[in-house]
Amino acid sequence: MKKVIFMLAFAVVLSVGITVTGCESPSQKVDNAQTKVDEAQTKLNDAQTKVNDAQTKVDETRAKMVNIVAIASKNAKTLATAVTAAGLVETLEGTGPFTVFAPTDSAFKAIQKDVDNLLKPANKPQLTKVLTCHVVSGKLMATDLKDGQELTTVEGTKLKVTIKNGNIMIGKAHVIAADMDASNGVIHVVDKVLMPKM
Repeated sequence: MKKVIFMLAFAVVLSVGITVTGCESPSQKVDNAQTKVDEAQTKLNDAQTKVNDAQTKVDETRAKMVNIVAIASKNAKTLATAVTAAGLVETLEGTGPFTVFAPTDSAFKAIQKDVDNLLKPANKPQLTKVLTCHVVSGKLMATDLKDGQELTTVEGTKLKVTIKNGNIMIGKAHVIAADMDASNGVIHVVDKVLMPKM
């Protein structure tokens, strides 16, 4: 008899347990599902925020890293004018990378008669030759330049690097401002126009 009562009591407890654990209402199921959706949405929002932050950094970097022609237009206007006249804008806006030894406006002014002559449409080949004498393929920062090094320009001229007491010379021109970083290379400002053999 006791055994029967025990078994009945066990069955009652078991059925109550099943009823309690298995009686999640539809509204509770909806609430639990919504909670999971909200958690997933929060994670998605966090991920999107990180993507947006990364894109912002990329955009800021691009804004700072303008190409060689854009930098020259602000810092070496005569050079920029000559580059346009020679039809080299597209080339120097390209992927590169290039190292450009950019003469100052004063450097061009020192040979103004030559500049005026070179800017004539009929002398475009000679102008191109002069300008490409200032361009070297590859990106060479000041620390990459070594005393006695010989650089070959896009035009084909050999330029000797001389470094003394930290001062850098390219051919007969002094580098007066180095490492102007660009998106497609680097510019070093020089105080003389480098003239190739015509």
